[in-house]
Amino acid sequence: MRLVSWNVNGLRACIKKGFADFVLSDQADVYCLQEVRALPDQVELELPGYTMTWNPAQKRGYSGTAIISKEAPLNVFPGLGMAEHDLEGRVLTAEFAEYFVVTVYTPNSKRELARLDYRQNEWDKDFLKFVRKLEKRKPVVFCGDLNVSHLEIDLANPKTNRRNAGFTDEERAGFDNIVKAGFVDTFREFETGGGHYTWWSNRPGVRERNVGWRLDYFLISGALRPRLVSAGILADVLGSDHCPIDVVIS
Repeated sequence: MRLVSWNVNGLRACIKKGFADFVLSDQADVYCLQEVRALPDQVELELPGYTMTWNPAQKRGYSGTAIISKEAPLNVFPGLGMAEHDLEGRVLTAEFAEYFVVTVYTPNSKRELARLDYRQNEWDKDFLKFVRKLEKRKPVVFCGDLNVSHLEIDLANPKTNRRNAGFTDEERAGFDNIVKAGFVDTFREFETGGGHYTWWSNRPGVRERNVGWRLDYFLISGALRPRLVSAGILADVLGSDHCPIDVVIS
């Protein structure tokens, strides 16, 4: 089973940049999308052999998640089941026979860290509780734009970004808590070095010089670690300011 996660930064815009061609040539089993920024009836997308489910944000043109899969899920449910978190369409869960797949678009702490308190004291805690509750039923694969670079090697300029959104001590501690709960950062099982990023600023030349951040992750329950085959970053795939990432589970 090969799964791909991608913050598409607007699905309609990404479609114009070749999203469908990518999927139909790539042929992964599951695609987990974040920041779709559209309603289903606003999107024209033909993907023969795939089923697509959505969790759009209440606010038009904002946030939203989706899952595209070859195998129809046994069940699909949106959100965390908590009204204070679920208006922005940030979580979508699909249940398959052997595990749950969760796509998540974690809230950005924003400039001047205006949303850091919400992120640290509400969202991060409640999302971790959610996936741990799922894990009591069967193993979990969750992925997406977690809006944090966990380690200094996960961004090009850690010293100058210390208190910027995405690299605060509080956000990194939130990721620590995920790891302490037994979830495995799949990419770091295969690659221990720096220079591997999934997001780049749109400023000219930044992506070409690889001045980026690793913000996108596949995390799996510890029970799935023996079945983990590979995890990678598809940095050459264009269409968004993020690139796709993938994981293979036997």
